[in-house]
Amino acid sequence: MIGVDLAKNIFQLHAASMTGQPKFRKKLTRLSFARFMAEHPPAVVVMEACGSAHYWAREIVRLGHEVKLIAPHYVRPFVKRQKNDAVDAEAIVIAAQRPEMRFVEPKSAEQQSKAILFRARERLVHQRTELVNALRACLYEYGHVVPQGINNVSKIADILDAPDSDLPGIMQEECRDLLKQIAEQTVRINMRTVKIKTLATQATSSRRLQTMPGVGPMTALAIEAFAPPMENFKCGRDFAAWLGLVPRQFSSGGKERLGRISKAGQADIRRLLIIGAMSRLNWLGRKSIPDGSWLARMIARKPRMLVATALANKMARMIWAMLTKNEDYRVPAQAAA
Repeated sequence: MIGVDLAKNIFQLHAASMTGQPKFRKKLTRLSFARFMAEHPPAVVVMEACGSAHYWAREIVRLGHEVKLIAPHYVRPFVKRQKNDAVDAEAIVIAAQRPEMRFVEPKSAEQQSKAILFRARERLVHQRTELVNALRACLYEYGHVVPQGINNVSKIADILDAPDSDLPGIMQEECRDLLKQIAEQTVRINMRTVKIKTLATQATSSRRLQTMPGVGPMTALAIEAFAPPMENFKCGRDFAAWLGLVPRQFSSGGKERLGRISKAGQADIRRLLIIGAMSRLNWLGRKSIPDGSWLARMIARKPRMLVATALANKMARMIWAMLTKNEDYRVPAQAAA
């Protein structure tokens, strides 16, 4: 087993037998590392799931090795005293040899491309929100209160175009420049949204996921880009726990103490599932909820956000079942019948 502490230029290697006996330690440049792995006999190569890890995983597998990626926070407890590259590489090997250790599934190049597209759209949305808030703050300095939300940007244009506007000329110029930047960001966001919707119609799994109420192209693409194969989870509850849609535990002495949701795992999928669940709880979505169903009973006696989280957990378990059984969504009442 060879543990690799990845970097941009200098890679630290720590090799050990499968029983833990140290074999060698090496410090290699980027080119030397690729040459060394090509010449080395097949081995188990372990790396932290960090930047460029998925790229090197694909390259090393192509050279005939077995690759395992491990989450950095699982490696940290095995670091001995002072932290350096050699100690990190050794800790990676020690952690990977634990029989109960969990590993990260390497992503394909296509998965990484979809993830980058998804994150690019998210980044543009955040930048546009920043611009809108800056514009609202400027107008607030002159006594104009504009509600939050991208849909209220048109009200700002009306304020600037008003014939009796009390805003100075310099102020109007800056506000119009911000409006121009917001419009440019909106165009970029819409372009990526169209691209995401197109990609979500190409894959069979994405089309299958969109048969579930509350799951749209954005959620389907996020699951395809960020989630590992569903075969890695024993059941749907494991997938929901991986997303962080389960309560945090503070149990001890045989007494169970549960807190808020753990928020562990993939944040993008979890957020989109909760948003999709909230869409089913608004006044329009509630019309499709049968009387006497589990969801109707939950709405009647629990806060809305708690119901949305519970529904998102249920949706995650259904997604696992749909992808493992290659089936479209079925209404629970019909499935039971």
